[in-house]
Amino acid sequence: MFFKYDRRIFQNFDKTLFALVMSICAIGVVNIYSTGFSLGENATPLYLKQIQWIAFGLFFMMVAFLIDYRYFNRAAYGLYAFSMASLVAVALFGHTANGAQRWISFGVFLFQPSELMKISIILALARYFDDHKSHEPYRLRELLVPFGMVMLPCALILKQPDLGTALMIVLVSASIVLFIGMNWKSIVIAVASVMVLMPPAWHFLKDYQKNRLLTFLSPESDPLGTGYHIIQSMIAIGSGGFLGKGFLKGSQTQLKFLPEQQTDFVFSVFAEEWGFLGGLALMVIFTSLIIWGLKIALHSKDLLGTILAFGITALIAWQVLINMGMVLGVLPVVGIPLPFISYGGSAVVSLMAAIGLLMNVSVRRFILQR
Repeated sequence: MFFKYDRRIFQNFDKTLFALVMSICAIGVVNIYSTGFSLGENATPLYLKQIQWIAFGLFFMMVAFLIDYRYFNRAAYGLYAFSMASLVAVALFGHTANGAQRWISFGVFLFQPSELMKISIILALARYFDDHKSHEPYRLRELLVPFGMVMLPCALILKQPDLGTALMIVLVSASIVLFIGMNWKSIVIAVASVMVLMPPAWHFLKDYQKNRLLTFLSPESDPLGTGYHIIQSMIAIGSGGFLGKGFLKGSQTQLKFLPEQQTDFVFSVFAEEWGFLGGLALMVIFTSLIIWGLKIALHSKDLLGTILAFGITALIAWQVLINMGMVLGVLPVVGIPLPFISYGGSAVVSLMAAIGLLMNVSVRRFILQR
């Protein structure tokens, strides 16, 4: 049976993790409301749509929580294969918007397979390393299979093009490998290989991606073009001061100077209205969530649970770090949303399911025996 009733599951339900996630979701909904962004007079406002996605995500969170994560381990390769097939489907007949082909259309519903792949790759790597346990640090030749598992979806995602998601999958996968242990000589060789491959990889980037990376170094060189996003974001954050301008009173937000304010630059909206103090408070909540996730990983009763919990925590941590660095102008703009804050259907649902898995690992440390 996928689910066997055990009262200890509900007695040890991770209330702290759930409270942290729902607090961030609530902040996200309020923040999206503040942007006042709508698809049209007769369309559902985005903040209401976000609430619907969160409710939908809660369903998948509970499914992921109630089914023993060892069953997900058995299905890991199947889910990975399904995600790969979905990415191939996107390449063949995916829905295109704003020059990117990233979605599969089901009528009014758009599904983004790359978001599912973020979870699938964590499950697949967790199963691989659980099946191939080693008491010694892994060497490069022992990592060829995981390398292929990571690079195949990244190649398809880059073709969409979606540099941010591909980068996220690589960073999370690399974090997992370093966490479980990698031979130091292999690390040196891997880093050197990446450095050597960077110049030729530059030629495979789209022109707008190259411009974003170049503009990061000097946004003032093109203030009305590729540098516009970063400049407006920094103006919004800076104008918030220490206490902020107040709810619904951010000029950059309300006058629509700030682009992508409901997705990639949603933190800029928050910082303008709530200031340094509000931004710091949000960072503290995110940091608490990440520390709590690492605590769950370290206290897991088996290697599988440890890798799953660490991978999910790394996914959240990298997204927070890159998104905030991006809007503050200290990292290039690569299109990575802020978890549970940015508007998005597939992203919210997949992250909520991931939190369900994290809760799963958390509660079963009180049930499983080493």
